[in-house]
Amino acid sequence: MVRRKISRKTPAALKAAIILVFVATITALVFLFRIYSNIFSSVRIPSENNSTLLFIPTGSDYDYVLDKLDNEGYIKNKEHFNWLAKKKNYPSHVKPGKYRIFNDMNNNELINLLRSGRQEAVRFTFNSLRGTDELAGLTARMLEPDSVMLSETFRNPAIAEKYNFREETLPAVFIPNTYEFFWNTNPVGFMDRMFNEYTAFWTKERLGKAVKLGMDPVEVSTLASLVELESFHTAENAKIAGVFINRIRKGIPLQSDPTIIFAHKDYSIRRVLNKHKEIISPYNTYKHKGLPPGPICIPSIAAIDAVLNYEKHNFLYFCAKEDFSGYHNFAQTLAQHNKNARLYQQALNRARIFN
Repeated sequence: MVRRKISRKTPAALKAAIILVFVATITALVFLFRIYSNIFSSVRIPSENNSTLLFIPTGSDYDYVLDKLDNEGYIKNKEHFNWLAKKKNYPSHVKPGKYRIFNDMNNNELINLLRSGRQEAVRFTFNSLRGTDELAGLTARMLEPDSVMLSETFRNPAIAEKYNFREETLPAVFIPNTYEFFWNTNPVGFMDRMFNEYTAFWTKERLGKAVKLGMDPVEVSTLASLVELESFHTAENAKIAGVFINRIRKGIPLQSDPTIIFAHKDYSIRRVLNKHKEIISPYNTYKHKGLPPGPICIPSIAAIDAVLNYEKHNFLYFCAKEDFSGYHNFAQTLAQHNKNARLYQQALNRARIFN
């Protein structure tokens, strides 16, 4: 019988094998841990709040975003984030915007958010404003474009013409309300949105009322801008609108002091004097009958609807009350109006308001 020789490892060889397996296992675990850390390393919010906002400007590249995240302390390990971002091809998918980052996010979730472009909308409200420059300043505080870019857009004749407006009539496009925008909306995108909102605002019902007045939407907004600046109390809007409409129909100049102030571009004027009324301007409603060339402010919805639903009466004049309450005395005759005006002028003199 031939005996087989059984090979047995020496204790030294077995020990070496065990060490090799152990080292390999540790190496694999370290590698897996690094991958886990790269993917699931948590975001660090550099504030006491549960979340914070990250703004990525238009035109930013991946290096800008990576440095911003690192410099501002959003990520714990730049190398871990960079490794995962490249694996997920984020450098080729950088999207500008306003992003909300939560403190329970990890690298993977943050990269998915930024890569998707799922930014948080900006809730933007504006009311009656003096004009498009004021709107530009307010918008610039909420959105990425600066006020200069926005003002230039609002004043650009080609932009106005695109929507079938002129520079003088463009304020009518802006309907005061609350809107949601993406932070990186550019000036043309802002205008497109405002024109769409303008179109939606002018419903069939509102257009029908404008037709009955013999006006188009721009003319209604122009008259509403006068009502807006003449009225201190919404309750008087429709009554003041009725005065203006009565004067238009009788061919009497509107003689609205706010148009004189607008023509002078001097909003420090508190008392319109005869010298102010001599200004040569198409906005001088003491010298020119009918409506001025366009809105003298961005009127509120309340003022627009007050024109469309004006109060029917026989008043042709109104004058601020002498008690400075913001309400007005209304008159049908010039004699009564002059009496009301003298009372108000005397009150101004007592208050030492001379200009």
